[in-house]
Amino acid sequence: MKSSLFLAALFVSAVSFGQADPIINDSSSVTVHKDPRIDLLVKKQIQINEVTTRESRKSGKGFRLMIISTSNRDEAIAAKTKVYTYFPELKAYLWHQSPYYKLKAGNFKDRKEAEEYQARLKNYFPKGVFIMNDIVELKPEKSKEENL
Repeated sequence: MKSSLFLAALFVSAVSFGQADPIINDSSSVTVHKDPRIDLLVKKQIQINEVTTRESRKSGKGFRLMIISTSNRDEAIAAKTKVYTYFPELKAYLWHQSPYYKLKAGNFKDRKEAEEYQARLKNYFPKGVFIMNDIVELKPEKSKEENL
């Protein structure tokens, strides 16, 4: 029984690899018709990848706004939602440092810009918004060649 199974498997494997000569086509060239919009999509994807990769996000000294420090998790999440609702351009960071939840927002390189947002955020958070020194994500500066 084993030998007949072995012979059947050997026969099947021999038949599967037993092709004759490959089919030879007389035409030796292939014509490819490519839509020129594909090149534009590839360039756009390259730009998106440069912005979103970890290497392009550099960190350095800067400022963030401390919005809330509370022991109530729901209050911290509500504050984060409020920041995203009224200031979608700011990135909010919620940390849990037991027993407090701390919400910081923004990646400011200059203190002056942080002060402008501080004044605007005080309208929504009357308990106070404070500027803090922090390590922030810095956007890569584009070279002069890319801007041309």
